[in-house]
Amino acid sequence: MKISEVSKLTGVSVRALQHYDKIGLLHPTKYTESGYRLYDDTALEILQQILLFRELEFPLKEIKKILNNPDFDQQKALEQQITLLTLKKERLEKLISFAREIQTIGGKIMNFSVFDDQKLNEYMKEAKSQWGESAEFKEFQEKNKKRTMYENQTLEKEFMSLFVDFGKLKGAEVFSKDVQAQVKKLQEYITEHFYTCSLEILASLGEMYMSDERMTRNIDKAGGEGTAQFVSEAIKVYTQL
Repeated sequence: MKISEVSKLTGVSVRALQHYDKIGLLHPTKYTESGYRLYDDTALEILQQILLFRELEFPLKEIKKILNNPDFDQQKALEQQITLLTLKKERLEKLISFAREIQTIGGKIMNFSVFDDQKLNEYMKEAKSQWGESAEFKEFQEKNKKRTMYENQTLEKEFMSLFVDFGKLKGAEVFSKDVQAQVKKLQEYITEHFYTCSLEILASLGEMYMSDERMTRNIDKAGGEGTAQFVSEAIKVYTQL
């Protein structure tokens, strides 16, 4: 599609699309010999993501960082966006109802709780921290760019084999010597190959192994059903020692 057609379809101005191209946020799929921008379905999918983030009032600079993150998970981002938009919708509905109540009864209603946006802000902060660029992510980028695709595939297999070993230990107590040694092995592997895995980060990973359905599913696939929960509980003991 030509840029004018994309603008007509999406409601995004031609000037805005040109700006997105200029700052590296959304490049056209290709250019014609005459220099006209052309966009395919993949580019339009990216544009949809940009517009969703814009609805959530993300600056273009932040959106660019998020979309360029090699670990960006579109499905997870959509789930978080849906939650954020739902929270915004619920807040707006409360405000509308409150305004109608004032219109009907009069301006003597004293209820400031409807203006409370703490829940929305807290979830927004949590989502941004997951999408944002941390020191650990920068470290991961530095290590990752030095590796070949084959090396990354080997690392992934080695990493998942750690959870296979956790699965074999499921009959033991999470605080046992062998299980805790396996947690230490996991922490050291992450630090050596991905990023510095502090106790705080390890604790967060332990929580994510249960809260992130995709992670839970992959870990249980490697070590058998219940492995993700077992690892999560073992990490909790390890990080409290």
